[in-house]
Amino acid sequence: MKSKLDVKSNENLFGHLLAVATIFVWSSTFLASDSLLDVNGAFRLTPTQLIVMRFIVSYVALLIIRPRISKPVLRDEIGFALMGVVGCALYYFTENSALLYTSPSNVSIIVAAAPILTSVLAHFTSKDEKMTLNTLWGFLIAFLGVILVVLNGVFVLKLSPLGDFLALVAALMWAIYSVLLKPFVAKYDSIELTRKVLFYGVLSSAILLLIENKPLPSANVFAIPGLWFRLGFLGLIGSGVCYVTWNMAVKRIGVVISNNYIYLGPFITILMEYLIRNVIQHKSDTVISLMSIIGAVLIVFGVIVSSMKRKKDRSKV
Repeated sequence: MKSKLDVKSNENLFGHLLAVATIFVWSSTFLASDSLLDVNGAFRLTPTQLIVMRFIVSYVALLIIRPRISKPVLRDEIGFALMGVVGCALYYFTENSALLYTSPSNVSIIVAAAPILTSVLAHFTSKDEKMTLNTLWGFLIAFLGVILVVLNGVFVLKLSPLGDFLALVAALMWAIYSVLLKPFVAKYDSIELTRKVLFYGVLSSAILLLIENKPLPSANVFAIPGLWFRLGFLGLIGSGVCYVTWNMAVKRIGVVISNNYIYLGPFITILMEYLIRNVIQHKSDTVISLMSIIGAVLIVFGVIVSSMKRKKDRSKV
């Protein structure tokens, strides 16, 4: 019979695996999103149109899987609404909008600050996830790795105040979402929790769409080959499944440790692009430099350092 320590250890391991798997898929969604924003030059979706369509697909899917509607609790509904606004609508809106004003490299580097912002917020809002010296050292190591990965051996980084600010806001939105999520993961089933948050994500994204004054694309757009597959991947897997698995990871290993795996995102994106372009499409225009590989090693080492625990009398910041 397994001891409570063994069960806890297995739960923690499962949480780490869920976090890694989720980040792996989320990093892959950048490529699918990019292709939907301009499919063969036939049409162009705005970032907000894509967000609304993506969240509608994911919400409907989760509603089918878990159709039970529990009696709403006003205080909890306010929390779901806040998470839907900051973690769904505003996060994706600011991140995608940042790409209109600054380079993808800048956005990737700045958004990678989300884990340390999460750590700072969690330090002041939770009792069991205080910042440690390891958190700071892990951030510095991993963030250096992110810079090396994103630049990929080409040291060109141009500042763009508006775009860089929007990217920083995106990182802050995710940090706020993460600390808001923490008290709910133990209280609600992961599927029901995700469905409730996505409901408000759809509503708030629709409001942004009204502000843009751009309706959803016409029905003939959906006849374009491959669109349903990519939209399905983003909605069903990238949002529906991944928000559920992320909630499960946070429940098991905490919001700070889960967010540390975000550092892996830029390298996974570059790796997936390399595999698609060079292996599947047989093109040779994407290269992973030695500097990027070194960066990936630093990221992994930084995540490990951030996750290490130290004695309380030495670790509190």
